[in-house]
Amino acid sequence: MKVSLIICTYNRAESLKETLAYVKNLATPSNCDWEVIVVDNNSADHTHDVVSQLQDTWPNLRYEFENQQGLSFARNHGIACSNGEILFFTDDDVLPEPDWIEKSLNGLEKHKADACGGFIAPIWEKAPPTWLTEKFHGFLAIRTDRTEDYIINESSQLPFGANMAFKRSVFDDFGGFDVNRGRKGNVLASGEDGEMFERLLNAGGKVVFIASAKVHHKVEGFRLTKKYFRKWRYQTSRNIALSNGWPGERKIAGIPLYIFPQLARAILNSVKSRIYGTPEETLLKDIITCHFIGTIFGLAQRNKEQS
Repeated sequence: MKVSLIICTYNRAESLKETLAYVKNLATPSNCDWEVIVVDNNSADHTHDVVSQLQDTWPNLRYEFENQQGLSFARNHGIACSNGEILFFTDDDVLPEPDWIEKSLNGLEKHKADACGGFIAPIWEKAPPTWLTEKFHGFLAIRTDRTEDYIINESSQLPFGANMAFKRSVFDDFGGFDVNRGRKGNVLASGEDGEMFERLLNAGGKVVFIASAKVHHKVEGFRLTKKYFRKWRYQTSRNIALSNGWPGERKIAGIPLYIFPQLARAILNSVKSRIYGTPEETLLKDIITCHFIGTIFGLAQRNKEQS
């Protein structure tokens, strides 16, 4: 069996170095021929030097460069140049457990699945604030809510890009990641991994969560602020609206009229929550408001580009 592990990176050379140290110690089945592909997405730091130095003693480590900015572009580049029958993905701030590959492969075989995700535990750079409860873990790509395998059927269960794997046939049949979604440089937008899984599920594919396939994800201190969560929601919703549009017949500048009263209600709920709600409830209301604002700006931009 041929396996490819694709790690896309942008300006995180030192973190990438630690990730690769863990990756090098991964255990793989004896019948597994595997490669590690680092896709550098226009880093301005010493990312190339980090990979180059390791290649002297690591023959199956490869360096690739993708000049179009965006995580989806980088992932698609990795797919195109990979040789694996099974393609794994993780990030440059993730530390996989030694048996991650083995557990994932065993789970894919056991459940006869087309793709999988797994357990993602946080490595907190500093202690999280009290308002940061499990309700917000999805914004940080943390997945610790269940400890047993299960077949994924709902959008709330979809794996995160820090820990996911696909059969190559998935990309052959359905194409690559949506380049209109996902992080681009310092833009926090997300959703490209979830959209890929949704495309697969809508076509009748099978996705499984493998609880024993574990990685640890670094959570930097700057992410532990309410401002970060608001910005993430705004930018992600903007990108989704720009990519997909929004249903509705009566529109102004490409924006369905019914969105405006929804935004007004969201703002009112945010104001009320500041008076009567808890910090957690208030942030949830703010996030909903940011969703509608991001959607409106994304739809306006989509309309302008299509005009």
